[in-house]
Amino acid sequence: MIFTNSKSSEFKAQFEELLGRGKMDIDNVSSIVSGLINEIKKDKNKALKSHIIKFDNWTPKSDSELKISTSSMLDAYNNIDVKLRDALHLAYDRIKTYHEKQKPKSWFDTEDNGTILGQKVTAVDSAGLYIPGGKAAYPSSLLMNVIPAQVAGVQNIVVCTPTPDNEPNELLLAACHLCGVSEVYKVGGASAIAAMAYGTQTIPKVDVITGPGNIFVATAKKMVFGEVNIDMIAGPSEIGILGDESANASHLAIDLLSQAEHDEMASSILITPSQKLADAVKEELEKWLLKLPRQEIARKSIEERGAIIVTQDMDEAIGLMNEIAPEHLEVATDNPFEYLGAIKHAGAIFLGHYTPEAIGDYVAGPNHTLPTGGTAKFYSPLGVENFMKKTSIISFSKNAINEIGEECALIANTEGLTAHEQSVRVRLTK
Repeated sequence: MIFTNSKSSEFKAQFEELLGRGKMDIDNVSSIVSGLINEIKKDKNKALKSHIIKFDNWTPKSDSELKISTSSMLDAYNNIDVKLRDALHLAYDRIKTYHEKQKPKSWFDTEDNGTILGQKVTAVDSAGLYIPGGKAAYPSSLLMNVIPAQVAGVQNIVVCTPTPDNEPNELLLAACHLCGVSEVYKVGGASAIAAMAYGTQTIPKVDVITGPGNIFVATAKKMVFGEVNIDMIAGPSEIGILGDESANASHLAIDLLSQAEHDEMASSILITPSQKLADAVKEELEKWLLKLPRQEIARKSIEERGAIIVTQDMDEAIGLMNEIAPEHLEVATDNPFEYLGAIKHAGAIFLGHYTPEAIGDYVAGPNHTLPTGGTAKFYSPLGVENFMKKTSIISFSKNAINEIGEECALIANTEGLTAHEQSVRVRLTK
């Protein structure tokens, strides 16, 4: 890992390396993904089934086998441990409560001359949610994608998830039942994104596609953007931590590893003005690594993409973290809210010694689908507005158009658009 001081002569080059952490080698997979998308557009279900045979190692015998039955979702829900079921319900309720506060409202404004201006906010008709599978399945990701779509008022929700060897994850199925989702398909990767973007005989075309995935999924979402809307193009998971000597080194070490265990490409970065804390966290990392079942993945992530940076003060630490713009940002100090105003860029901010990033992944309430790789500078977390659209409302009275119509016609005339000009002038009182 990078273990450095901001005063080091090598620091600039090391920091540039960190800033490039989110770069995905999309160019190398673009031709593959483009080919898969074109096959789905052309051959639809036939191509889907051939991709499942190739990538998921099972053979669908019919189109109907692509869909997961609601009865199997109910069985999975009934069969999971009661405490786990209760935990899922707790997460569902908290996530729903948080997202209900996000829902934008339509509005209207009336002027004295009779002009009515406003904005109508409506849900999209359909949404496609991609939920990763394969090495692991994430029911929490299902909750984080389904709930804001439901709060927005989306009527048709489609879920796609890969099922290697035709073995759906039971916990994911249980979460589908909890959320009331009925259209779930055993399709993954770029194929799933293409199917939801263009439609097949079985999977309907949607208006918006959301959800995380690997580089093939991210590339496919980028390619179909415009045919449908998307939430963001997300890369590997990451965490940034700002801490001082009041922080618990053991806590910060396991927090860093909470992202490193996701995959080898994850980034975990601690920036602190305390050399003492930096040394202690480095020591604690090794202790925790030896205890992790996913030690091999976490160790590679920490060694190749982790960093601990010692700065002159907290102001410098915050400045560096703003440049990084991490997906998750923990502020581990006694007075974290004092620094909140200075923090400009992060997908989600976790304030205080008792707010680990993991609490946000599951039960806090805010969405855990967040911008990565520095894109928090311009992307926001997944939310209700991703599933809604705004329409402008305009109504002019006769008095209103007489009041400002001449100025409108003048601008139209200046642009050389005569029909625009005359469509206003014919309504003006002589």
